[in-house]
Amino acid sequence: MYSVITSGAVCGIDSYIVSVEVDTAQGLPGFDMVGFLSSEVKEARERVRVALKNVGISIPPLKITVNLSPANIRKEGSAFDFPIAMGILVSMGYLQEENLRNTLLIGELGLDGEVRSVNGILPIVMQAKKCGYQRCLVPVDNAKEGAYIRDIEVIGVDTLRKGIEYLSSTLEHRSKIISPTSISLENHPNITTKEELDYSDINGQEAAKRAIEIAAAGFHNIMLIGPPGSGKTMIAKRLPSILPPLSEEESLEVSKIYSVAGMLHAAESIIVKRPFLNPHHTISEYALSGGGRIPKPGVMSLAHRGVLFLDELPEFKRNALEIMRQPMEDKEIHISRSYGTFTYPANFILAAALNPCPCGYYPDPSKCICRPHEIRRYLNRISGPILDRIDLGVEAARITIANLTERTQEESSALIRKRVMEAREIQKVRFKGTEIISNADIPANRIHDYCSLGAEEQKLLEHIFITMNLSARAYHKIIKVARTIADLAHEERINMDHLSEAVCYRNMDGKYWGNQR
Repeated sequence: MYSVITSGAVCGIDSYIVSVEVDTAQGLPGFDMVGFLSSEVKEARERVRVALKNVGISIPPLKITVNLSPANIRKEGSAFDFPIAMGILVSMGYLQEENLRNTLLIGELGLDGEVRSVNGILPIVMQAKKCGYQRCLVPVDNAKEGAYIRDIEVIGVDTLRKGIEYLSSTLEHRSKIISPTSISLENHPNITTKEELDYSDINGQEAAKRAIEIAAAGFHNIMLIGPPGSGKTMIAKRLPSILPPLSEEESLEVSKIYSVAGMLHAAESIIVKRPFLNPHHTISEYALSGGGRIPKPGVMSLAHRGVLFLDELPEFKRNALEIMRQPMEDKEIHISRSYGTFTYPANFILAAALNPCPCGYYPDPSKCICRPHEIRRYLNRISGPILDRIDLGVEAARITIANLTERTQEESSALIRKRVMEAREIQKVRFKGTEIISNADIPANRIHDYCSLGAEEQKLLEHIFITMNLSARAYHKIIKVARTIADLAHEERINMDHLSEAVCYRNMDGKYWGNQR
């Protein structure tokens, strides 16, 4: 007898529907599986056979053939165990195929019949809803993750026996066996968690705080440079505290990445805070970009819609930094393997911190012990193309005794965030109906539509372009930063003050790298 069960699989961060076709027939006993399968998928035949036996169902000596369609896409993992088991039961007459209509099944089976969690449930449930399915039977540990998708029932199953009981009953009685999991983003337990880090803890460093505020308001990349102990890391680590909260759409977008990476758990079934990734400088290029035989999202993708903080930037491997060029420009990363090309989103704020020389005290002649060629070699670990992609560069001044002893009332993160969110609301209205989210995302061919300059401002910018020997990218970044500064000031037009301040954030290139190259 022939049966078809619907399941799903993940390719990159997207998913697709998989038809699990099962045929049982009289003949020489066997259990064959086809459909471009990895070894983990082929091992399902033993898990399924033993799991069915341990819940009291013996498979008679039959010729069993299982096909996972589409057969031109390689299948990975153990998520097809549960639908294969149900397909065999339908083919053997234990279950009615009609009872599984409009239903997607997924899950790994233990030998005792336990239905175990798998990765990628969120995108699979999203795809099931898109394709018109009414319910999804998923492992109970993944149920909350899938339940954030509205208008589709998500049923959490803990054992194979419970799944059989649920699918054997009528629609009216199913809710008495297993109730659909329901949860809302608004009631997520982590959404009201207070921020532990606050800018009110930092005395002084007003210039750096101002630059951080601009970076948050326009989603611009920022670089902090200064001597050891000047507070660069403290300032950067507080950046998430002034960013707007994730919208529901952004939250699901980020959660898809973490779901595919296997980093969503029952206690935290969806991401509600903007990610903050702070990798060690020994990180490899593959960990940063994503890697493996079947690539998983790397640190750049895990920082999507949040912050990627690289402390001690020159200490990172040159190859790792150079990998960031294309994602910083295109806001996504493409990884090619023999099984296909995978695309992961990577739209993040890059916050970088570094010392100006190996000892950290250049250009202070009274403290710096580095020779010119040592300074040049140290700074040149950061290539020109990477520097060109930094929107704001700011110096963190050396901390004085007054900064440590004076008790001043510093602005809290809540106050700064209020201004940032007001600027973001202005951008939301400006970019309504487009795919642009923030000022940093404005494409070069739309600069004049959203960042028009007066004759005086244009003349100043032309002078700056020539005297500072700017690239076209740096030219556009100055305009976009000026647009953000104007938004923070609630100004409709970019004026000379906004443009002048934006230009000041490009001075780091000339001061530290101009004479070193």
